[in-house]
Amino acid sequence: QLVESGGDSVQSGGSLTLSCVASGRSVSGDPYEMAWFRQRPGKKLEPVAGVGSDASAVYVPSVKGRFVASKDNAKNTLYLRMNAVTPEDTAMYRCVADVLCSAARMVTDSCVPAYWGQGTQVTVSS
Repeated sequence: QLVESGGDSVQSGGSLTLSCVASGRSVSGDPYEMAWFRQRPGKKLEPVAGVGSDASAVYVPSVKGRFVASKDNAKNTLYLRMNAVTPEDTAMYRCVADVLCSAARMVTDSCVPAYWGQGTQVTVSS
């Protein structure tokens, strides 16, 4: 089970951190690849950033340099630090995990992750 938290309303230029706790399975030990997806109003679901089982992070161009994805294996938690947010970042953010689908492939939308969280809402006002 993947449970996200940290979504909030924030002003443009601000920052916030999303968290995703994996329960019932460990994100360490098992070779789970994890990522963040988002669905903006009126848009299709899209990848944002991923963290591989080796802790390496990958990003889509629109968030690279602003967002930082990381994983704390001791806490079974995936994070997304969002900096310099804009109204275009307003979306429902969902955490995903998979064993066979790598973080790099998730971020390029090349495979569909097996496990999904329910999401946490981020709203950025101008």
